[in-house]
Amino acid sequence: MRRNVWISFGIIVIITIISLLIDWPKGPALSIGSFYREFSIHQGLDLKGGAHLVFELDTSKVEQKQTSSATQSVINVIDRRVNGLGVTEPLIQSAKIGNKESIIVELPGISDVNEAINLIGKTAQLKFKEPDASGQDFVDTELTGANLRNAEVQFDQNTGDPQVSIQFNSDGTKLFAALTQKNIQKPIAIELDGEIISAPTVQTPIENGQAVITGKFSIDEAKKLAIELNAGALPVPIKLVEQRNIGPTLGSESVKKSLTAGLVGLILIALFMIIYYRVPGLIAIFALIIYSLITIALFKVIPVTLTLTGIAGFILSIGMAVDANILIFERMKEELLAGKTTGLAIEEGFRRAWPSIRDSNFSSLITCLILYYGTSGLVRGFAVTLALGIIVSMFSAIFVTRTFLRLAIGTGIEKYLIVK
Repeated sequence: MRRNVWISFGIIVIITIISLLIDWPKGPALSIGSFYREFSIHQGLDLKGGAHLVFELDTSKVEQKQTSSATQSVINVIDRRVNGLGVTEPLIQSAKIGNKESIIVELPGISDVNEAINLIGKTAQLKFKEPDASGQDFVDTELTGANLRNAEVQFDQNTGDPQVSIQFNSDGTKLFAALTQKNIQKPIAIELDGEIISAPTVQTPIENGQAVITGKFSIDEAKKLAIELNAGALPVPIKLVEQRNIGPTLGSESVKKSLTAGLVGLILIALFMIIYYRVPGLIAIFALIIYSLITIALFKVIPVTLTLTGIAGFILSIGMAVDANILIFERMKEELLAGKTTGLAIEEGFRRAWPSIRDSNFSSLITCLILYYGTSGLVRGFAVTLALGIIVSMFSAIFVTRTFLRLAIGTGIEKYLIVK
């Protein structure tokens, strides 16, 4: 029995050391081959500042059964466009607002919100057109932006003006070769979102699948066009219906106030536990510190995007962890009053408290699942941190606290474990 207790204590020590290493501000990074990952707290929009955007999808021309796949396609395109802007840790998710399909985009730390809105909302429908029979207008061809493999910014060797070089995929290369062969000494119009941006005249057939888009671009315009083309076209039109800008100063102040409130709460909890339960209360506080280290380490490893509501969920889970210890100590008190030894009182206290701890925590976890899958944004952050905190709190109360109490049996501390 004693050997098992020391093994449990060793496991706790190892987990605590690993958690401390991960929690350290300049903690370790995971590097396996070409994979590299730093462990850091991901700050949400309300902490880091940035933009919260809601786009409404126009699915009127999409079949009902295709709505879900169209929404996911929009998310994928927006994700590629946002990554092209260099935004770190963006949040892009679907949501049902009323009876409308919507996309929520959160961009932490972004400096130019208008640029992001223009880039995200642009349809980016690229078409290549050939002259009609009269030669006065252009007609569509089979060649579109869907046939592109890559687009990048280059500079004209003669004028130095920025331009966008495009490379077609295998199908696009064949279509482009046939199109240029058919229209020698004729213009081919390049149309983006219904506007012809250039119409170069074909001199010779182009069979290598490469072309250049020119059109008096600035460097920024050329970069944005390349991002749009690489990301692909939006399958359905979208419209901006909500925009909120959050400054980093507001986020910083909110963090300070939240952390201060949490610290004051922890000190009050610690004082209550030590004054009321004495040594068992002190053991519970040590278990609570280990609980906090493990939970924060999980936030970094998963990683969890931490928001103000997420901090609230974490602080609430600390209270629930303390509640589990109180249930255990009260059951221990009852066993001691019944005349049982300290060792038996500890075992019976945990055994009798477990059903209540299990049922209350499982009920809370079910609530977290409902909040996560039934809502979006900030409420989801609350649900994630609370759920993780609840899971770790059960480990802390049942495994960590019990191991510490068992270690005290047979030592000089045992007489102080009597809860009055």
